[in-house]
Amino acid sequence: MSLETELLTKFLDDINHSRVTLPMLPEIAMKVREVVENPNTSAAKITITISADPALSTRLLQVANSSLYRGNVPIENLQSAVTRLGSTVVRNIVTGIVMEQLYQPAKNAMLNRKLKVLWLHSTKVAAISHVMARKYTKLKPDQAMLGGLIHDIGTIPVLSEAANIEALREDEALLNSVVHKLHNLIGTAILDVWNFPQELIEVVSEHEDLQRNSGGSVDYVDIVTVANILSHINTPHHLAQKEWSDIPAFKKLGLTPEQSIAALEEAQEEVSLIQGMFSS
Repeated sequence: MSLETELLTKFLDDINHSRVTLPMLPEIAMKVREVVENPNTSAAKITITISADPALSTRLLQVANSSLYRGNVPIENLQSAVTRLGSTVVRNIVTGIVMEQLYQPAKNAMLNRKLKVLWLHSTKVAAISHVMARKYTKLKPDQAMLGGLIHDIGTIPVLSEAANIEALREDEALLNSVVHKLHNLIGTAILDVWNFPQELIEVVSEHEDLQRNSGGSVDYVDIVTVANILSHINTPHHLAQKEWSDIPAFKKLGLTPEQSIAALEEAQEEVSLIQGMFSS
């Protein structure tokens, strides 16, 4: 048995027996999601919940006044921000903002670098997903954005476990292979624990299946699949080398690869703005 097979077997056994520590969504995000999903909720109740975290309140005000959501009149208080954005948009933005806390620095330099790169990549895919959903579909852009943000969430526990496994700390290629083979499975388990909707769980489990074709209308998996590919333009990443015209997700969006690239170039300001929303 190779070292990689041995490590994969151990990881899978640990997952099946709940020995892998899954990251928990920060408490404020859990509370906001709970309040928003209550059928008897109100902007006032959501505001009270968010106001318990002054830093989060400030950032949400900044988002409400950004060019992405700005109206004719500047927003000066949190409840007005909640009213302008709407409860589900607030829920998704709050979840995204506080998720940065999960990407805490690791003691190992290589793992620390990987966490930083992972968060930056996740925010980029989130931003591109928002743009693609808004411009080319009837899907909710903020839900697509959240899908992009969590698409690789399963990588975090693997990196956390790697901190305790010398072979993974010392061999980046081995670590990359283990992450590639496990992160979708672990990510699905995380979102299940977080009680996320099935459409986002499917994003995590299926976004790397480039030949996936669910038929019918474009869905969030299609959006994140395309956004993930576009995030690697002009890089040596293997996704940038694929024949994109053969990928069903592009066809369902009604875009050629060339049109997708042009759309992304036109939306660079929006992409940068959305990425900035998730950077403290």
